[in-house]
Amino acid sequence: MSSAASVTTDSDVVKNNLDPKEIFPFLLDDFQLNAIDSLNQGHSVVVSAPTGSGKTLIGEYAIHRAIAHGNKVFYTTPLKALSNQKLRDFRNQFGSNNVGLLTGDLSLNRDASVLVMTTEIFRNMLYAVADRSDDPLLEVETVVLDECHYMNDTHRGTVWEESIIHCPKSVQFVALSATVANAGQLTDWIMQVHGPTDLISSCHRPVPLEFNFCSAKGLHPLLNEKGTGLHPNCKIWRPTKNHKRRGRLSKPPQPESPSLGYVISKLAVRNMLPAIYFIFSRRGCDKAVQSMVNVCLVNQPEQQLIKDRFEKYAILNSEGLRDNIHIKALLNGIASHHAGVLPAWKELIEELFQDGLLKVVFATETLAAGINMPARSTIISTLSKRSDNGHRQLMGSEFLQMAGRAGRRGLDSRGYVITVQTRFEGVREAGQLAISPADPLVSQFTPSYGMVLNLLQRYDLEKSRELIERSFGRYLASLDFVEEEELLSKLKEEFKESKVYSEDIPWSEFEKYEKNKNRLREERRLLKILQKQAAETLSNELTLALQFSNAGTLVSLKSSQLRSKVTPAVIVEKIQVGGTFPQLLCLTDDNVWILISCQEVVSIYADLSCIDVSGLTPPDLNRAGELCHGNLVSNEIADVIRNLQTKHDMRIPQYDLASEVLSQAALVKSLDDELRRQPAHKWGDKKKLKKHRRKMEDLDFEIREREEKLYDRSNRHWKTFLSLIKILDYFGCLDNLKPTEIGRSVGVLRGENELWIGLVLMSGHLDELTPIELSGVIQSIITDFNRPDLWSGFIPSPRAEQSFHDLSTIRSELFRTQERLNIDIPILWSSELMGLVEAWALGCTWTDLISNTSLDEGDVVRILRRTIDMLSQLPYCEAVSKQLRKNAKSAIKLLDRFPVCEAEDIMKAKDKRDNRGNPATERAN
Repeated sequence: MSSAASVTTDSDVVKNNLDPKEIFPFLLDDFQLNAIDSLNQGHSVVVSAPTGSGKTLIGEYAIHRAIAHGNKVFYTTPLKALSNQKLRDFRNQFGSNNVGLLTGDLSLNRDASVLVMTTEIFRNMLYAVADRSDDPLLEVETVVLDECHYMNDTHRGTVWEESIIHCPKSVQFVALSATVANAGQLTDWIMQVHGPTDLISSCHRPVPLEFNFCSAKGLHPLLNEKGTGLHPNCKIWRPTKNHKRRGRLSKPPQPESPSLGYVISKLAVRNMLPAIYFIFSRRGCDKAVQSMVNVCLVNQPEQQLIKDRFEKYAILNSEGLRDNIHIKALLNGIASHHAGVLPAWKELIEELFQDGLLKVVFATETLAAGINMPARSTIISTLSKRSDNGHRQLMGSEFLQMAGRAGRRGLDSRGYVITVQTRFEGVREAGQLAISPADPLVSQFTPSYGMVLNLLQRYDLEKSRELIERSFGRYLASLDFVEEEELLSKLKEEFKESKVYSEDIPWSEFEKYEKNKNRLREERRLLKILQKQAAETLSNELTLALQFSNAGTLVSLKSSQLRSKVTPAVIVEKIQVGGTFPQLLCLTDDNVWILISCQEVVSIYADLSCIDVSGLTPPDLNRAGELCHGNLVSNEIADVIRNLQTKHDMRIPQYDLASEVLSQAALVKSLDDELRRQPAHKWGDKKKLKKHRRKMEDLDFEIREREEKLYDRSNRHWKTFLSLIKILDYFGCLDNLKPTEIGRSVGVLRGENELWIGLVLMSGHLDELTPIELSGVIQSIITDFNRPDLWSGFIPSPRAEQSFHDLSTIRSELFRTQERLNIDIPILWSSELMGLVEAWALGCTWTDLISNTSLDEGDVVRILRRTIDMLSQLPYCEAVSKQLRKNAKSAIKLLDRFPVCEAEDIMKAKDKRDNRGNPATERAN
């Protein structure tokens, strides 16, 4: 398990090079001191603490320490926007000369002591081809993994695992994570794959949270004083008795939701602003601004400060303004913040909010993912959201992440979290989420084409497998393996004991015996069918013959009253009781009188002489099947019948003498004799043996099935890795498990499907395109918007559209190959936005561009930035033509202008970019 971090005092830390008292002008919390102590002992740390508790301070200490040692720190974040924010913060804190930024297409002051980058860029750097004398992490003392709980992200979580696996063990990690349920497992895993690691956890919030619930009746406390359940005054709403459900599973609607104005007015009256109001849709955020546009939440001096800042922004970013409604709302202290907003406008919102000038920001949950925008209150509009799999309730960690934005350290005595009544959720659901624990981290590790090529470029297959099996996913699975392997061990022991019990039994003989026994059972069944068929045929003949038989005729009977045995008898009297056929009064060889129907006669012995029965006195029997025991006189006749039965075997029914029946009966007897001669016939309780045999077979099947599942789970990633190797080999990217020129070119690319992008670039279809046409086609293979309302008023150029369609053959072949090997990596290919990208490259104004598409401004910026990022990778693909590389550089210059380019303060290094190497792989020293 992870190392236990000892309780540390200030005096203990002074001995370790750097005294935090000299750095931070305030008293540190215990968990911060413990983390600093662990770092000074040379350990990595995983810091798991609530949002706003001061985790970043530990990363800042690592920076101070590295600068003091003359070393460097890489500070990684999950989002480019967060990297930009950290760049600004660190510049103010450590000086501009000490801080740099590294993105996919931008290298800014990369020799600085503090280099900020996304975690993806750091991962790419680790994969870069670097010999021992050119280590990209030379002089790097610490890597800070900010927002490490992003490992849970479905699309990007694998980046964190790859970074931790491949980072040199000489580098310390500072992994900063919000509260998660399995921080100990994360720590233990990092210790296994990287080195000594301490878990530093804290549940303490410097600014405690107070949970409230707002309905149309007002704003009320949600939880009791202990925070363990609902407040006594919270009444769970229940429908009236006369409420009619529309369906068996339909849930009755809750009371009406309070209006936005009502909720905000309640907070304003109680001095609970500024607030972040979380609404899970962009349109919802913008509609909220529109509904509040005439409400002013700021005083005159604050409004003037907002106006001054806005005017400065408008001068620098004339094309980056929102409509008049949002500008008016901004001056009143209200704004919206979501992925559809221009990055420059979002940065203005963030700065104004951090300065306390904005009082309410309507935001989607992306704001809770690391952007530094603490508030006095957070309002969560609904407790459910749409996901890829339909509508679902918020998870505990999602709720805690948003709630954690409440409470500003040093400004607020407490933070307020307000959940709002909706038609689908009330106090019950709000209370459950407020006290729910954090969710555990799960692994999103997935091998990709780039991963395969980069590993095989540096390692052999055996070493590559070792690295693949270091994933956090494999670690978590191994914890389950322990329990599964214990169960397997028990099953194997039980199977072994069962085998010992029956080891003297030759099961092949037993199987042969069972097989013959089953055949005998089947042949006996067939014999009964033949007997029944023969009996039915014979019954009609015997019935007709009995009409002419006389008293004294010998017959054989088969009746239920005689226990269904074939019984010799003599007809004493024929009694006509109506109907066609008479009833027969017979005397059996057991001296029993019986009255029977003709159908119960199974043999007539017409060739035997009739017996004289004239001296008998028949009993008075009235109904068929009635029995009566005979006397001494009738016993003499019974003796005669018995003697004749002995001589003539009168216990065989006449239908058994049919040839088919005789033949089948002989076969049955032969099989029965053979069965009795087999050794297994003398083995006692064969039912028990059969049950034991079945138990052994069931155990064997369960063991094999569990072993297969265990193997599949433990080798899932490796099997995917091998399948990717086969695909790469098919497309000429590998030669004897070593990347070819094509493979090396694919290996330097970053994208959802690196092979698809590489095949397109090296196909020759793009070589003759102009930079403008090239930008459109590149966009078509790296982004995909699945929106039914998507439209663009810009038509792609003919040559770009032709090149796009020419790629369909490559795409189809790759799709078939992936499908054959069960690989499901998207192959993006969409032409809807090609014309839009070309229009921007041609010099279209931002206003005209946005007015001719259904996309939000933020989406357009993101698409253009992705296109620029991909174009910036082309010059490092050795198998790509020189003309294509040249055109890619030209296309970047055409696309990279405001508002697509970075903010002015970040773009200081813009002119230095063109002559540098790949920013993601260039040596950082």
